[in-house]
Amino acid sequence: MKCVNEAWTAHGRELLRFVSGRVTNADEARDLVQEVFLRAMLHDRGLCSIGNPRAWLFHVARNLLIDRYRLTKEQIPLDDADYPAPENSDQPVEALSACLPRALAELAPEDREALTLCDIEGLSQQAYAERLGLTLPAAKSRILRARKRLKTRLVTACQVRFDEAGQVCCFVPRSPLEK
Repeated sequence: MKCVNEAWTAHGRELLRFVSGRVTNADEARDLVQEVFLRAMLHDRGLCSIGNPRAWLFHVARNLLIDRYRLTKEQIPLDDADYPAPENSDQPVEALSACLPRALAELAPEDREALTLCDIEGLSQQAYAERLGLTLPAAKSRILRARKRLKTRLVTACQVRFDEAGQVCCFVPRSPLEK
């Protein structure tokens, strides 16, 4: 308790001025400084081992001020009627699954098998490697190459286009039999 008393005697007034300069309500400033004091008391013996107790006190005060600003941030409630739901709520990437059968059918059997087992059926890459008698790095490489070829097929077969962020923005849905 001795370390807390010494630190508080030396820096308490300065801390109150610091907090008061950032909070318009004097009572709230005193409450925040009191919270710093309580935290210092909880940290009691640890405060003795701190080389610069003043810096610690001000650090705690700054964190409390930040928490206060976050909690008091003004929020305006929005009415759902102001923002109607979009007509087509499906994301383009989700709707793209309609093109998947065609693109998969046009891939080599090894690529189709790797993608079907690992990405569609959920087989782990380790289990896939063991099933084919491959090392894990070889299996990962094979799956990665198959994914790249699938992407190329989707772009070609379904005319997939990307936005500035690299996300699927639109495509032309086609059945597996169309050319």
